[in-house]
Amino acid sequence: MKPISEKPTTTLLKEAKSVGIREVAKRAGVSTATVSRALNNPESVSTGLRARINTVIDEIGYIPDASARALSSRRTRTIGAIVPTIDNAMFARGLQALQSYLATQDYLLLLSTNEYDLDIELKQARNLVSRGIDGLILRGDKRHEELRRLLLSQKIPFVNVGVYEPDKPYPSVGVDNAAAGRRITQHLMELGHRRVGIVAAMQRNNDRAQARLAGVLQVLEEHGSAPPERWMVQVNYNLDDARQAARYILADGDRPTALVCGNDVIAYGVMLEAQKLGIAVPRQLSVVGFDDLEWSRHLQPSLTTIHMPTDEIWVKAGEYLVEHLVGASGIMHREIDFSLVVRESTAPPAGS
Repeated sequence: MKPISEKPTTTLLKEAKSVGIREVAKRAGVSTATVSRALNNPESVSTGLRARINTVIDEIGYIPDASARALSSRRTRTIGAIVPTIDNAMFARGLQALQSYLATQDYLLLLSTNEYDLDIELKQARNLVSRGIDGLILRGDKRHEELRRLLLSQKIPFVNVGVYEPDKPYPSVGVDNAAAGRRITQHLMELGHRRVGIVAAMQRNNDRAQARLAGVLQVLEEHGSAPPERWMVQVNYNLDDARQAARYILADGDRPTALVCGNDVIAYGVMLEAQKLGIAVPRQLSVVGFDDLEWSRHLQPSLTTIHMPTDEIWVKAGEYLVEHLVGASGIMHREIDFSLVVRESTAPPAGS
């Protein structure tokens, strides 16, 4: 039985909703225009005054009307982001870093996924635009041309995250993925490997995976080590597909001494299947990945991989949009450095 003094939830909601900007202004001893400026353009009022207004807002539970704020400022303080999927640890980590940064700037993040499908991405972008986003973050630069036209016509700034492409007219923040592919393969060449297979990520609508693969193949061809077709497989970013690919490549007696994997998750699957097949890593098979997920340093053996500064990439993308929205001229293309992390999963080929 509820205490007599307890008010129903609906009553509390009605009371909270009835508190308006006039009440905030009255208690803070300022005009409603000043409260509006403090909310919509915080830099236009002094720090002390802004703090006083915020204290009153917290005390009385005032919630600004987002639609009214959007009409007065022509901004919703909302940033949209479209990623292929949220079951990829790198996307989840990057989005968390982005959201944390945007929160410090009083922006809200709206998220959608496209499943590596450009038509779905276009539909999701239209949905986000209809909800009044101020800017949009997109993964890579594989786009439906209609999406480019939509963002241009609606004058919505956007940035491509995860790629560095200074030769293109669209803003980008990320690493040189082809260079990363070359670096990890060069490491295997330096160890003496010339029989190298590839378990790549699916290439469809994934320019990051395409660039990594191109970098890998470039170094292999330069060393006269282009792999036979049987040693090249594309898989989704999951353990089951990676294990199937490893089983296919390693089942034959004529097998590679090293495998380059499209990311760390694929590398985990390859190492698990190698263990099941009785193939020792790295004594009989070296394995490398990309991304440097947290688990990569805890595996036995730990994984040699390319470290991608995911948090920095996504935060810099958010900074670009926030700066652009206040009229600042930010750097249009920002390259973030990757690094090779050598651990226990690579060694010279047996007998070398």
